[in-house]
Amino acid sequence: MIDVFDGHNDLPWHLRETRGSSVADLHDAAVSPFTTLGQLHDGGVSAQFWSVYVHSSITGPAAVRATLEQIDLVHRMVDAYPDDLVWAPTAAQIRAATGTGRVASLLGVEGGQQIDESLSVLRMYARLGVRYMTLTWSTTHSWADSATDEARHGGLTDFGREVVAEMNRIGMIVDLSHVAPSVMHQALDISELPVIFSHSCAFELNPHPRNIPADVLDRLPANGGVAMVTFVPSFVTDARHRWVEAGEVGEPPEVTPADVADHCDRMRERVGIDHVGLGGDLCGTDTMPTGLDDASTYPALLTELAGRGWSGADLRKLGSENVLRALEAHDDRHRATTAAH
Repeated sequence: MIDVFDGHNDLPWHLRETRGSSVADLHDAAVSPFTTLGQLHDGGVSAQFWSVYVHSSITGPAAVRATLEQIDLVHRMVDAYPDDLVWAPTAAQIRAATGTGRVASLLGVEGGQQIDESLSVLRMYARLGVRYMTLTWSTTHSWADSATDEARHGGLTDFGREVVAEMNRIGMIVDLSHVAPSVMHQALDISELPVIFSHSCAFELNPHPRNIPADVLDRLPANGGVAMVTFVPSFVTDARHRWVEAGEVGEPPEVTPADVADHCDRMRERVGIDHVGLGGDLCGTDTMPTGLDDASTYPALLTELAGRGWSGADLRKLGSENVLRALEAHDDRHRATTAAH
């Protein structure tokens, strides 16, 4: 089975919203239909960026508190299931965990408003094991424009540029999903380390504002970054996006593994096999594509790609090796940050 290092899973927020942040019974599909521990194992998920998301309506010190509570939830989750999960914030630790039957677990903050305009908070998140930060969520905040909200800054403010530079310094990956194209380009201008898109598709195939424009994709090889294809139905096909925009009248247009594979193909054709990965966004949306219903179904996508001529080496790069390389490029700086205190 091909190992999958998935870029984005919102199970922690789901547990916060539906279970009072309890981490009990995570083998039970009644807790979450999209992600159980058994589904992760069945899907070949060897490593997972758990999203420590906070809704952007929560701001200021309350956003910092909610983020810390989400970080705590993930640590409690890993501690509660030592036979299924293992804390592994670096590439070396992930590789050591591979083959042990445990899912290597690490953290990504989903929204720059969660630092409350403080580089000190950013640094403390890094010391608690956060390995990436998505610069915005779905709303523009005080220092960066979102792809799905009104642009107020022309991309990044001066402070936003400081954030990107500081993330490089402390070994935290810059995640460019959700941000406006102007932010994508400016962050790529600044970053000396690989960026990721933790859960996005190709704008060329579906002109949804959450997807990655072709001129941004074209810059990934020079940066060393990775675009991680997501399963969110309205990001995958234009028909599903238009159905959502029309107010969800009637039966939704079906989205399939073949549709997701089309985005993998397009990104590979445009930027090469070394710059594509997977970020399902499980638990981050109400529905998933038919046949990619939960964390057990990654093999369905990989089988579809194999049928299109993707080799085993190609699938290993897509599944885990590319994002491992991007993470490893940050690891020395991350270790220096966490070892300092």
